[in-house]
Amino acid sequence: MPASIAIIDDDVDVRESTRQLLRSRGYLTVAFASAEEFLKSEKAAQVNCIVSDVRMPGMGGVGLQARLIDRGQPIPIIFVTAFPEPKVQDQVLAAGAFGFLIKPFAEANLINCIETALKH
Repeated sequence: MPASIAIIDDDVDVRESTRQLLRSRGYLTVAFASAEEFLKSEKAAQVNCIVSDVRMPGMGGVGLQARLIDRGQPIPIIFVTAFPEPKVQDQVLAAGAFGFLIKPFAEANLINCIETALKH
């Protein structure tokens, strides 16, 4: 059965283009406009990996990662951002993120991060 990937990004264009890319690679995808929407979803417990924006209205990706860790749900996360901050990058990677990609990112880099995450 193909892996299920959640895409969480408030930018509809990024969310949908990432979704289409991952579907073309054979992954099952679910997309959410916010971290809160993801956390409320029944599908949250069914995903194998998350691709999340760092900055979003309300809870950002960093807050999502912390919430999942607090809940004991260590779902692998790859972060994407248009606003790279070394401090944030260091923080999320130290907490177990499998990637920190700067928008626009190369498709191959995202796929490599996902494949690495899914192996763990």
